[in-house]
Amino acid sequence: MAVITSFEDLDSWKLARELCLKVRFLTKKELFSKDFRFCGQINSAAGSIMDNIAEGFERDGNKEFINFLYIAKGSNGEVRSQSYRAYDASFIDASEHNDILKTTEIIKYKIQGLIQVLKNSGGKGYK
Repeated sequence: MAVITSFEDLDSWKLARELCLKVRFLTKKELFSKDFRFCGQINSAAGSIMDNIAEGFERDGNKEFINFLYIAKGSNGEVRSQSYRAYDASFIDASEHNDILKTTEIIKYKIQGLIQVLKNSGGKGYK
């Protein structure tokens, strides 16, 4: 098993970053970009996934890291739900929608797997 020395080494963070880029690209589409509030909301949720994974990693213990991972998992669900709204509003097409659904599903399982590893590990840290 590889040693993880930074949050950039985590597959969940890498995938969350890719999702963030996908969402940013999609919200620049002409129809989508005109809904400023929705664009801000979905971009914030996508960014929250990678940011919470990073912040949790930088904390002093598994309990705090796990809490931040649950927040990231929740934000991932938010992006998933918002992708339905974007699809229903014809801001994105079926292929784009399915890509977001697929990516959020993978991220969900990666985060849940990391939570399980942390819960079962011996190193607990300070908090």
